[in-house]
Amino acid sequence: MGRFARLFTRLAIVLCLIAGAASAQDSTLSAAVPNFDRWEPLARSAENAIEQKRGTDATLEAMRGRIAEYRSEFDNARSINAARIKTLREQIAALGPAPDEATAEAEPPDVAAQRTALNDELSSLLVPVQRAETQYVRANSLVGQLDAILRERQTRQLLTVTPSPLNPAYWRPALVDLTTALEGLRNESPKAANARTWSSLRENLPVVVVLTVLGLVLILRGRYWAGMIVRSLQKYGARGFGIWRFLVSLLRIFLPASGLIALALAIISSDLLGPKGESIVLVISFLGGMMLGVRWVSERAFSRDDDEALLLLSQDKRKEARFHVSMITVMIVITELVGQILDNSNSAAVSRSVLVFPWLVVSSLMLYRIGVLLRGYVEPSAATDDALTEVRISTFGRVVRGLGTGAVVIGGLSPILLAAGYFKAVDALMPPYIMTLVLLGLVMVLQRFLAELYGVLTGQGEAARDALMPVLFGMILLLLALPVLALVWGARVTELTELWQAFGRGFAVGDTRISPTDFLSFAVIFVIGYALTRLVQSALRSNVLPKTKIDIGGQNAIVSGLGYFGIFLAALAAITGAGIDLSSLAFVAGALSLGIGFGLQNIVSNFVSGIILLIERPISEGDWIEVGGQMGYVRDISVRSTRIETFDRTDVIVPNADLVSGTVTNYTRGNTVGRLIVPVGVAYGTDTRRVDKLLREIAEAQPMVLGTPPPNVLFLNFGADALEFEIRCFLRDVNWMMAVKNEINHQIAERFAKEGIEIPFAQRDLWLRNPEVLSPRRGAAVEVASTETAEKDIDLPEVPEEGRTAEADRPDDTTA
Repeated sequence: MGRFARLFTRLAIVLCLIAGAASAQDSTLSAAVPNFDRWEPLARSAENAIEQKRGTDATLEAMRGRIAEYRSEFDNARSINAARIKTLREQIAALGPAPDEATAEAEPPDVAAQRTALNDELSSLLVPVQRAETQYVRANSLVGQLDAILRERQTRQLLTVTPSPLNPAYWRPALVDLTTALEGLRNESPKAANARTWSSLRENLPVVVVLTVLGLVLILRGRYWAGMIVRSLQKYGARGFGIWRFLVSLLRIFLPASGLIALALAIISSDLLGPKGESIVLVISFLGGMMLGVRWVSERAFSRDDDEALLLLSQDKRKEARFHVSMITVMIVITELVGQILDNSNSAAVSRSVLVFPWLVVSSLMLYRIGVLLRGYVEPSAATDDALTEVRISTFGRVVRGLGTGAVVIGGLSPILLAAGYFKAVDALMPPYIMTLVLLGLVMVLQRFLAELYGVLTGQGEAARDALMPVLFGMILLLLALPVLALVWGARVTELTELWQAFGRGFAVGDTRISPTDFLSFAVIFVIGYALTRLVQSALRSNVLPKTKIDIGGQNAIVSGLGYFGIFLAALAAITGAGIDLSSLAFVAGALSLGIGFGLQNIVSNFVSGIILLIERPISEGDWIEVGGQMGYVRDISVRSTRIETFDRTDVIVPNADLVSGTVTNYTRGNTVGRLIVPVGVAYGTDTRRVDKLLREIAEAQPMVLGTPPPNVLFLNFGADALEFEIRCFLRDVNWMMAVKNEINHQIAERFAKEGIEIPFAQRDLWLRNPEVLSPRRGAAVEVASTETAEKDIDLPEVPEEGRTAEADRPDDTTA
């Protein structure tokens, strides 16, 4: 098969190998000791091949695969009898340090015998482990050297130069080679001995006819049937119509592709072709299905419907893009078909270059035009002013324009390289880039489908396209597409399996090796512990603590403290269950402690203060406090900060250290009783005893005012403008302070007005020293004089004292 067919074959192989590696990782590590006798000849032959750099690529790949298998066996063998070895070492350590030669007789004979027996058993168990460790290092080195040789050869092939296809001297031989290859296919003998006879055709005729009719019907009517299903669903108002339209659009690929396969099977069943012809027929059906798939992706990305299009270009540009994609797929099919026909024939290497040159040039020009369209992509204006949406749209636009720039460069450079004879270089650039664009388009299509599905399930509809979950779906799809992209760009299957095995082996931290299974175990155990903690917290909050006499603040403190303690236990259990040795992370803990000491001291201070607040409970949730000039209710106490809701309905985040080390006023600590002071003034000459009686009656009439201690009225001062009194009383609930004060003031105003008691206000007399200066005529004269004599001082006439007093005593002047 050609490059595209080989790509999907390699993808299937790597998936199978990854699945096998995963099953091998999940199997128990009680493997037997590897066969070192069979390993040694293979290792020596590999070392000779590496030293002499001989052998074909297939030979080196096969050798590398066998060495990788032995490496896996050696890796498993390093864990043989691990539990027993650990037990023996602990037993030897329990005996204490071995005495030196000078004090050997001091050790009791039974202890010495036991030590010797344990050491002998430990040595016998360590022999295969140490040997496996040594051979594992050797095998790993051989694998790396073989990979380096294969990569070096692959790089050299990219620079291979063939004769230029523009040389007319190669045109006629190329046509002759193509004709000869076609004649060979036509004259190829079928597999069946009685093929191409009437009896054979009569036996296979029913199957051939049925498959042919089925294939033609699916090819010719498949798209119409898919469209009919869409129209039917739209007519009956199917819910989640975008999902149904997506699923039905898959039928436009599946039905014609099934028809191509049916036709291919019909041709093969007729026994008219030989093995090579049957292989070409299967390749044609495969390429036809691939062509339909690429066209489907382009139909979704450059859809005719503006609402369904993933790249919102203009209608004309989307139509042009769909045409270019279709042309590229046709050129790819022709190129691969020519390569299949010339395979296994005696054609010259330059003949292939000459025959595929025009189709590759057309493909490169189509790719260039697609790149021009993508470079001109301008993201639509966001319907919202959300900065995050604008950044996301801008990032998507930059990616699209970057892909367009790459397509322009590769599409413009490929014809030049082809004319120069660098077919290998073009084969390593243009088809992978086309496949990259197709894969990224497929990722976009699948992400849109998942977004539609998420919108239907959550009831958000089209608004779900801009939600967070579709973005996460896209990231997951991109991660899944990375191995395929690596294969597209020339990565070998063995390299991917090597990465997967290295990922499965994990990484070493000190004497501990951490693998993905450890992370998975850690996550599972921690999630279970966290869920149990939340369950216990919920049970305490709703069922247990309300039945006790503990106040609300104390209940919240108990629930919060239990939550922190449960999370700590869950993390400790997860670390222990995952087999992570914390002693190996001692240097990390030391560095972390140093960092805490210098850079995180405020955070640690707030954390410790939060623990103190939960234990001592100087404040509790729901308390009315004042700290740092902020007054409000405590709504939440966390380990780092406390959230206070002010009377303006704003949240103030206060570090816990300020609450512990600073001055805090708690108005509702322990109880809600609080004192209210209402000042009031009366005019001079008012009967003070009468005022005292009225104020006392007003205070005692308030239902929120406590009778014990009774409210008190104080005559405080002879003020500058009034006789100053104060009502001092205690309220049952200090949270009603402003409401009670408001009602008392209303009662004072009503009772004083009814009793004829005056509440004075401040009055001031204003004296003007030269009131005549404010006269408009006098002011104009002064302005003229000052203009004419800029350097001369103007002396205004003085007003006599008696005149000034008389003027000031007038009501009009006083008012002024």
